[in-house]
Amino acid sequence: MLRIIIYVTYVMVLFFTQVLSAQTEKDSADIRLQERVLKALESERERVVKEEKNKLKENVQRIRELEDGGEISSEEAKQRKEAAAKKTALNIENKLAILENKTALVERGEDNGWEYLDSKTLGIGIGNDYDGNGSRLFGVRFENRDKKKKYDKRTYSDVVLAFGFNNALIDGASLNDTPYKAGGSRFFELGWQWKTRVLKHSNAIRVSYGLSFQSNGLKPKDDKYFVTDGEETSLEEFPYDLKKSKLRFDNLVLPVFLEFGPSRKKEHDDYFRYSTRKKFTFGIGGYAGVNLVTKQKLKYSRNGDKNKEKRKEDYNTNDFIYGVAAYVGVGYTALYLKYDLNPIFKAPDVEQNNISLGLRFEL
Repeated sequence: MLRIIIYVTYVMVLFFTQVLSAQTEKDSADIRLQERVLKALESERERVVKEEKNKLKENVQRIRELEDGGEISSEEAKQRKEAAAKKTALNIENKLAILENKTALVERGEDNGWEYLDSKTLGIGIGNDYDGNGSRLFGVRFENRDKKKKYDKRTYSDVVLAFGFNNALIDGASLNDTPYKAGGSRFFELGWQWKTRVLKHSNAIRVSYGLSFQSNGLKPKDDKYFVTDGEETSLEEFPYDLKKSKLRFDNLVLPVFLEFGPSRKKEHDDYFRYSTRKKFTFGIGGYAGVNLVTKQKLKYSRNGDKNKEKRKEDYNTNDFIYGVAAYVGVGYTALYLKYDLNPIFKAPDVEQNNISLGLRFEL
């Protein structure tokens, strides 16, 4: 019994020693963290003053350029400079007051102030904003408060996502007469684009360019599937109970568009941005690239057994892909149409060209 009491006492002493040690380490770490935050706040005060003075210097320089160019009088230039200096002084006073209050909260342990530990932050944002103040849908945003904001940013980048219905235009036949299911045949596109303003003082015309992965699918009607015979590819009736057949060809293309439409200009003290949010957009252009892979997927029953097959073959599809495309919409959502100028198959009995219609999103 005595031995048990000794063991229990030993374990309890050991436990409380560890707890006290851990608490001491935590307190020490909290002190070190607080010291880092206070030092970062001091650096932030210096950065704020420097940044506001640099902004004032740039504003004054722009006012001088307007005065030298005869666009404003000397008296107006003087008034603008005085207003800019007054605004800078108020900005410094207000921002330093905020930092002083933050410092007091950190010293009393009411605020951790972690947001000031590093001027570089990495985050995931939701939304699509071209005015420089927002983030992007499912996008990664990297911010550097030490980096000077560009006064006129003419190029932006987006993720492009599109999907919808797919089919083929066949020589001598309408879309209603194609051997492919209208609802079952679909396309998907995912890419990255850069968009650059063409005109110096207007955002009415933009050029976009990038890299996209396109996947086009065709589902034949009437229990048929694709069969190759030498250099020819044709549709034939499947010998068993066919549940599903689909030909998919994946392409990697370089799209280029000219985009037109109005935009809203947002001006700030040290930069301006154009935003096409909720504005009409129209784009027309084309694409060129290569076929990556062609597959046929089959689901069928044979003698009561269910079977699935994925046949990765050439199917005589063209290796070089090129076509035209257009979209029209509002903001970052548009109705999208693309048409392959190259035939789907190299040597068909009847020429077929892939056509897609769906929705396009800039994320």
